[in-house]
Amino acid sequence: MNKHLVIIGAVAAGTKVASKVRREDENIKITLYTKDEHISYAGCGLPYYISDDVKSKADLVVRTPDDFKAQHNIDINIKHEVTHIDTSSKEIYVKDLVKNTEFIVNYDTLVIATGARPFIPPIEGKDLKYVFNLRNVNDAVSIKNLIDSGNVNDVVIIGGGLIGMETAEAFHKRGLNVTVVELIDQILGPIDKDMADIVEEHCVQKGLTILTSDGVKKIVGNSAGEVTKIITNNAEIKTDMVLMSIGVRPNIEIAKEAGIEIGETKTIKVNSRMQTNIPDIYAAGDCVESMHIVTGKPVWIPLGSVANKQGRVAAINITGGEAEFPGVAGSLIVKVFDLNVAKTGLSEKEALKLGYNYEVVTIKGKDKAGYYPGNKNMTIKLLAEKESQKILGCQIVGEGQVDKRIDVIVMALTSNMRLDDLINIDFAYAPPYSSAIEIIVVAAMQLQSKMDKVSV
Repeated sequence: MNKHLVIIGAVAAGTKVASKVRREDENIKITLYTKDEHISYAGCGLPYYISDDVKSKADLVVRTPDDFKAQHNIDINIKHEVTHIDTSSKEIYVKDLVKNTEFIVNYDTLVIATGARPFIPPIEGKDLKYVFNLRNVNDAVSIKNLIDSGNVNDVVIIGGGLIGMETAEAFHKRGLNVTVVELIDQILGPIDKDMADIVEEHCVQKGLTILTSDGVKKIVGNSAGEVTKIITNNAEIKTDMVLMSIGVRPNIEIAKEAGIEIGETKTIKVNSRMQTNIPDIYAAGDCVESMHIVTGKPVWIPLGSVANKQGRVAAINITGGEAEFPGVAGSLIVKVFDLNVAKTGLSEKEALKLGYNYEVVTIKGKDKAGYYPGNKNMTIKLLAEKESQKILGCQIVGEGQVDKRIDVIVMALTSNMRLDDLINIDFAYAPPYSSAIEIIVVAAMQLQSKMDKVSV
């Protein structure tokens, strides 16, 4: 009898495991269960569907259950919730959410890819009509339909993180008056405040209202149960719609209840092969912790790109291969109006909190030769350890080609480079692509000179 692989979750990590396992083994039986209606969808593309840059919700769904069955002989069961894992008998308990029936499924190997869910704080009025989250395709469709109805003029976004700011731009593009309320003293929490302030000023120039260091006390509705305003610690704001974008929390409850070890970050602990502490049970995606390649410490950074790589590693090991997931650098990039915002490695506030003896430099420059038409401004913040001159992290904000620069720093972190190594890289050069001395090399030179207290 063929072995049975069961996967809980069918977005990034879960479907990646299934597809890769099938490529490695055409005989294994593969079954996925998910509570959602849609699978394998582009969660990071949801703001761009709302903005109308992505025209059809079908474009967000990479593949359907029928695709998986026809192409790979993989069974995906939507609207099915796994309620219990019995590790001793290697069984899962499944509830059909449509038929309201329950049944038991045996597995030989189990993968937990349960992802994460929106964090909903206990704010009065959070259940009013037109108060939304943005986690799946149905959320995006509901929001877009409301905007299309013409009944929305004002919107408040609670939370100024990556998704919050992407969606702020999307709402603005649809002609709405947008207010962002953020509890901490800056938007885009993963980056340093001095870099976030550049983005905030740009957003205000575009017409957004941004309230930092302010928390929402209450969401108020009318007699029809529709939201009409929010009350913060410092203001009352009229609104026709609210988006809760406060972050996510990992779905670990079913794993924890089954005796699977939970790590320091309160997510599922796995080794580099994506194995849990229970034999024949793997985990991948937004519900697991990773190792930070700079610090060597556990971190939880839920990103679709990471989930896909973890899923691939798990699949190779499940089918008898040898693969390891080395960890993450905390790399991110986000477009906010005309600015591109990127980070990798440690921010200054993270380096300070972790006790690093570091030096930092912030410079401004161009993404192309200054005399070449179309050159764009960029601000680069680079950190390195003082004693070793090992690169610790980088942040870049600007209208120019930020992505290729941050990816160079990602490779530098992955290769454990020092400033000398970065300075001496033979970058490709021509005026349409960079200055004669690449801007990240200029940053590295200035940082090294600051450490050595000499001129560049």
